[in-house]
Amino acid sequence: MHHYNYNKVLSYCPGSRSDPVSLLDLCRLCVSGLAVFQVSSPCRAAQRIRQFMASNGNSAAKAKYEQKVPAFYYCPTQTDCQLLREQWIRARYERNEFIYVERQEPYSAGYREGFLWKRGRDNGQFLSRKFILSEREGALKYFNKHDAREPKALMKIHTINATFQPAKIGNPHGLQITYLKDNSTRNIFVYHEDGKEMVDWFNAIRAARFHYLQVAFPGAHDVDLVSKLTRNYIKEGYMEKTGPKHTEGFKKRWFTLDDRRLMYFKDPLDAYARGEVFIGSKENGYTVVPGLPPSTQGYHWQFGITIVTPDRKFLFACETEEEQKEWIAMFQSAVNRPMLPQEYAVEAHFKHKP
Repeated sequence: MHHYNYNKVLSYCPGSRSDPVSLLDLCRLCVSGLAVFQVSSPCRAAQRIRQFMASNGNSAAKAKYEQKVPAFYYCPTQTDCQLLREQWIRARYERNEFIYVERQEPYSAGYREGFLWKRGRDNGQFLSRKFILSEREGALKYFNKHDAREPKALMKIHTINATFQPAKIGNPHGLQITYLKDNSTRNIFVYHEDGKEMVDWFNAIRAARFHYLQVAFPGAHDVDLVSKLTRNYIKEGYMEKTGPKHTEGFKKRWFTLDDRRLMYFKDPLDAYARGEVFIGSKENGYTVVPGLPPSTQGYHWQFGITIVTPDRKFLFACETEEEQKEWIAMFQSAVNRPMLPQEYAVEAHFKHKP
């Protein structure tokens, strides 16, 4: 679990401000990514901060404000989006959620319902949709009409992933939820105007998955389950690809690498992938090769990648050498990693759409 260093004070001096800076103000500045505070400053803010740090070091602050952080609660790092970092600070210091357990109910109760703005699959418009998360039913559902009895979609907890994607969705609170439907990945994109609401939904999904995994793997340690609750994608970006005959010409597609699934989309916000490629281990006949076969034609970008699977070769082209090296490193990492027993089942049932 990651914790911010409370002693890393910020390079901010309010100068003539006479009102003392609260810890929450201080942490808001930390979220903004400002540099180290000049503690030699004579202003009252500096004095207040020095006094606070003297009496509330890292250990004391953690002991007080992080007494009861649930195992499933996502504790962000400095590479996470600003929403997660800001709400983590507010949860600790403003709302005291980890001192008073009853304040964790919005994401720990096992049931949550409310309205989120969801992007339409076909028209791309965000419309208000009712969502219900039920641990008892083991599902997240949404309804197209507020009074509808039957859900438009039912997402089983054991296949769900959620990851914040503010840049891709175009909203600072944008969340991408994925689930498996007929063994293919389905994307939905949602947001809420209230940042706390969105982070509560995110942690409620993590809680539901955590409790599901505790039942599914009764002997597992909590720390081993936490890494399986939600995951960020390993890499995303544009590449060119060609078809199975390698004569169809290359088309620009958006690629997402999610564990061993490489999915490609015509548009980053498409609901369904145009195709998916399973990337297994070298022991099972998977290799990654820089470049393209000599006879390959029709590509516009010069930096090729060939993925060899037991069934066929997949050809990709990157715009820059840097992108090529990054993708190869990610693919090679998957190939070098021995497959887990459950991954053999995924490989066996994998459907590739050409």
